[in-house]
Amino acid sequence: MKKRRSKNAPTARRIFAAAKTAQTADTMRQDGATQAGLFDFHCHSLLSDGVLLPSELVRRYDCAGFTAIAITDHVDYSNIASVVPSLVKVCRELNRYWRIRVIPGVELTHIPLQHFAPLVRLARKKGAKVVVGHGESPVEPVIKGTNRAAIKAGVDILAHSGRLTLEDAKLAAKKGVLIEITTRRGHKKTNSHVAKAAKRAGAKLIFNSDSHAPENIPSKAIFEATAKASGLTANDIAGAYRNAENLARRNIRLT
Repeated sequence: MKKRRSKNAPTARRIFAAAKTAQTADTMRQDGATQAGLFDFHCHSLLSDGVLLPSELVRRYDCAGFTAIAITDHVDYSNIASVVPSLVKVCRELNRYWRIRVIPGVELTHIPLQHFAPLVRLARKKGAKVVVGHGESPVEPVIKGTNRAAIKAGVDILAHSGRLTLEDAKLAAKKGVLIEITTRRGHKKTNSHVAKAAKRAGAKLIFNSDSHAPENIPSKAIFEATAKASGLTANDIAGAYRNAENLARRNIRLT
């Protein structure tokens, strides 16, 4: 006999509705108090396919109460030489005047597997502090083997990694690569699988948004609703926040 769901039982729809209400309250604040330990290390400006200037992107994250973010615009060999120095410069200037801390980064996107290692080295040489690997998302035609190539190359974060294998998750744990749980529509379809593989392997998790526009900027409530929908516990969530803070502290002084 099928067990009937209680009318009061939480559903994904209810969780996200509540989170959306909390997010609205968060984003309405102007120069309000920082949400403790709130970070996003995967977002895009109009230097790639985002819609905002880096300054406006950072301003909006500041108003949403974030402690620090990394701007990780898409790069390959065609634009890495121009994008990274531009981000390094604007991050340095914004950090002079604003409370929020901004870290220059990149996302290596849809590249040949053989390009990961040299591009990770080049990105760091040019000043990128956070290197994200565009993983094997379930909604894009990413080359099979991209997850492993990005991990082997030593990216800081493997983003939206789709059907992440246990072997690759174990390699990420060994190399200290953070595994992303994303709030991005489409990419988040496999969050539950990714979270399960990472936990089994002992790999560390991090919450990111992959934001491209103002409406993509998350809140703590959105991060936690996404985490719960992915099967993560309160301890897992606390660990992901610690991982984000540790990554920030390795790259910039927090105020």
